[in-house]
Amino acid sequence: MVSRMAKENFQRPDWDEYFMDIAQVVSRRGNCSRRKVAAVIVSDRRIISTGYNGTPRGIENCFAGGCPRCASDAPSGEGLGECICAHAEENAIVQAAYHGIAVHGSTLYCTLSPCLMCTKMIINAGIKEVVYETEYHFGEQARGLFSEAGVLCRQFRRNPDGQS
Repeated sequence: MVSRMAKENFQRPDWDEYFMDIAQVVSRRGNCSRRKVAAVIVSDRRIISTGYNGTPRGIENCFAGGCPRCASDAPSGEGLGECICAHAEENAIVQAAYHGIAVHGSTLYCTLSPCLMCTKMIINAGIKEVVYETEYHFGEQARGLFSEAGVLCRQFRRNPDGQS
Protein backbone atom coordinates (compact mmCIF):
# COMPACT_ATOMS: atom_id res chain seq x y z
CA MET A 1 0.00 0.00 0.00
CA VAL A 2 1.35 3.39 -1.02
CA SER A 3 1.25 6.03 1.68
CA ARG A 4 -0.72 9.21 1.21
CA MET A 5 2.53 11.21 1.38
CA ALA A 6 4.07 9.15 -1.45
CA LYS A 7 0.96 9.68 -3.61
CA GLU A 8 1.17 13.46 -3.11
CA ASN A 9 4.84 13.52 -4.19
CA PHE A 10 4.28 11.33 -7.26
CA GLN A 11 4.31 13.43 -10.40
CA ARG A 12 3.27 11.57 -13.51
CA PRO A 13 4.13 13.41 -16.75
CA ASP A 14 1.28 14.47 -18.99
CA TRP A 15 1.33 13.26 -22.62
CA ASP A 16 3.11 16.33 -23.98
CA GLU A 17 5.90 16.06 -21.43
CA TYR A 18 6.16 12.30 -21.95
CA PHE A 19 6.58 12.56 -25.74
CA MET A 20 8.85 15.62 -25.52
CA ASP A 21 11.09 13.80 -23.04
CA ILE A 22 11.32 10.93 -25.52
CA ALA A 23 12.18 13.41 -28.28
CA GLN A 24 14.99 14.76 -26.11
CA VAL A 25 16.43 11.23 -25.82
CA VAL A 26 16.04 10.63 -29.58
CA SER A 27 17.96 13.88 -30.25
CA ARG A 28 21.04 12.31 -28.66
CA ARG A 29 21.25 10.01 -31.73
CA GLY A 30 21.58 12.99 -34.07
CA ASN A 31 24.84 12.94 -35.98
CA CYS A 32 24.92 16.58 -37.10
CA SER A 33 27.98 18.38 -35.75
CA ARG A 34 26.08 21.67 -35.49
CA ARG A 35 22.90 20.83 -33.61
CA LYS A 36 21.02 17.84 -32.20
CA VAL A 37 17.30 17.88 -33.06
CA ALA A 38 14.64 15.16 -32.91
CA ALA A 39 11.05 14.53 -33.91
CA VAL A 40 8.59 11.95 -32.63
CA ILE A 41 5.37 11.25 -34.54
CA VAL A 42 2.48 10.06 -32.40
CA SER A 43 -0.94 8.66 -33.29
CA ASP A 44 -3.50 7.70 -30.64
CA ARG A 45 -0.86 8.26 -27.92
CA ARG A 46 1.41 5.70 -29.59
CA ILE A 47 4.79 6.47 -31.15
CA ILE A 48 4.71 5.55 -34.83
CA SER A 49 8.02 7.08 -35.98
CA THR A 50 11.07 8.97 -34.78
CA GLY A 51 13.76 10.93 -36.55
CA TYR A 52 16.85 12.95 -35.77
CA ASN A 53 18.99 15.26 -37.85
CA GLY A 54 22.01 14.05 -39.73
CA THR A 55 23.33 12.71 -43.01
CA PRO A 56 21.24 10.35 -45.18
CA ARG A 57 21.38 6.59 -44.74
CA GLY A 58 24.69 5.16 -45.97
CA ILE A 59 26.49 8.54 -46.00
CA GLU A 60 29.38 9.25 -43.63
CA ASN A 61 28.06 10.83 -40.42
CA CYS A 62 28.16 14.60 -40.23
CA PHE A 63 30.31 14.61 -37.08
CA ALA A 64 32.86 12.43 -38.94
CA GLY A 65 33.11 14.94 -41.79
CA GLY A 66 30.23 13.70 -43.95
CA CYS A 67 28.78 17.18 -44.41
CA PRO A 68 31.29 19.76 -45.67
CA ARG A 69 28.94 22.66 -44.84
CA CYS A 70 28.59 21.63 -41.20
CA ALA A 71 32.37 21.09 -40.96
CA SER A 72 32.97 24.63 -42.24
CA ASP A 73 32.85 27.88 -40.31
CA ALA A 74 29.65 29.01 -42.07
CA PRO A 75 27.53 31.12 -39.73
CA SER A 76 24.36 29.56 -38.33
CA GLY A 77 21.56 29.70 -40.88
CA GLU A 78 23.84 30.44 -43.85
CA GLY A 79 24.76 28.10 -46.69
CA LEU A 80 21.94 25.73 -45.84
CA GLY A 81 21.55 24.80 -49.50
CA GLU A 82 24.97 23.12 -49.25
CA CYS A 83 24.12 21.13 -46.11
CA ILE A 84 23.52 17.43 -46.80
CA CYS A 85 22.01 16.73 -43.38
CA ALA A 86 18.31 15.85 -43.28
CA HIS A 87 16.14 17.48 -40.63
CA ALA A 88 14.57 15.49 -37.80
CA GLU A 89 11.00 16.11 -39.00
CA GLU A 90 11.95 15.05 -42.52
CA ASN A 91 13.61 11.88 -41.22
CA ALA A 92 10.63 10.97 -39.02
CA ILE A 93 8.21 11.35 -41.96
CA VAL A 94 10.49 9.48 -44.37
CA GLN A 95 11.15 6.72 -41.82
CA ALA A 96 7.40 6.17 -41.48
CA ALA A 97 7.02 6.04 -45.27
CA TYR A 98 9.98 3.65 -45.58
CA HIS A 99 8.17 1.23 -43.27
CA GLY A 100 4.69 1.80 -44.75
CA ILE A 101 3.28 3.65 -41.75
CA ALA A 102 0.65 6.34 -42.37
CA VAL A 103 1.17 9.63 -40.52
CA HIS A 104 -2.08 11.29 -41.63
CA GLY A 105 -3.89 12.81 -38.63
CA SER A 106 -0.93 12.38 -36.28
CA THR A 107 0.92 14.75 -33.95
CA LEU A 108 4.59 15.58 -34.41
CA TYR A 109 6.66 16.46 -31.35
CA CYS A 110 9.97 18.17 -32.13
CA THR A 111 12.71 19.62 -30.00
CA LEU A 112 13.10 22.64 -32.31
CA SER A 113 10.46 24.56 -34.28
CA PRO A 114 10.20 23.43 -37.92
CA CYS A 115 11.85 25.31 -40.76
CA LEU A 116 9.85 26.34 -43.83
CA MET A 117 10.84 23.21 -45.79
CA CYS A 118 9.76 20.91 -42.95
CA THR A 119 6.57 22.94 -42.49
CA LYS A 120 5.60 22.17 -46.09
CA MET A 121 6.47 18.50 -45.65
CA ILE A 122 4.44 18.26 -42.42
CA ILE A 123 1.41 19.81 -44.15
CA ASN A 124 1.68 17.51 -47.17
CA ALA A 125 2.07 14.45 -44.95
CA GLY A 126 -1.30 15.25 -43.32
CA ILE A 127 0.06 15.74 -39.82
CA LYS A 128 -2.59 17.63 -37.84
CA GLU A 129 -0.57 19.06 -34.94
CA VAL A 130 3.00 20.14 -34.23
CA VAL A 131 4.32 20.58 -30.71
CA TYR A 132 7.81 22.05 -30.44
CA GLU A 133 9.94 22.90 -27.42
CA THR A 134 12.52 25.48 -28.53
CA GLU A 135 11.85 28.13 -31.13
CA TYR A 136 14.49 28.49 -33.84
CA HIS A 137 13.96 30.91 -36.75
CA PHE A 138 10.25 30.04 -36.83
CA GLY A 139 9.17 32.55 -39.43
CA GLU A 140 5.84 34.16 -40.03
CA GLN A 141 5.63 32.34 -43.36
CA ALA A 142 5.80 28.93 -41.66
CA ARG A 143 3.24 30.02 -39.04
CA GLY A 144 0.96 31.32 -41.78
CA LEU A 145 1.18 28.08 -43.76
CA PHE A 146 0.32 25.99 -40.71
CA SER A 147 -2.61 28.27 -39.95
CA GLU A 148 -3.92 28.25 -43.53
CA ALA A 149 -3.58 24.45 -43.74
CA GLY A 150 -5.38 23.97 -40.41
CA VAL A 151 -2.35 22.45 -38.65
CA LEU A 152 -2.30 23.31 -34.96
CA CYS A 153 1.18 24.44 -33.96
CA ARG A 154 2.08 25.20 -30.38
CA GLN A 155 5.11 25.58 -28.17
CA PHE A 156 5.57 23.17 -25.28
CA ARG A 157 6.72 24.95 -22.13
CA ARG A 158 8.12 23.25 -19.08
CA ASN A 159 7.34 24.63 -15.66
CA PRO A 160 10.34 25.73 -13.60
CA ASP A 161 9.91 22.66 -11.38
CA GLY A 162 10.46 20.49 -14.46
CA GLN A 163 6.82 19.69 -15.07
CA SER A 164 4.92 20.86 -18.14
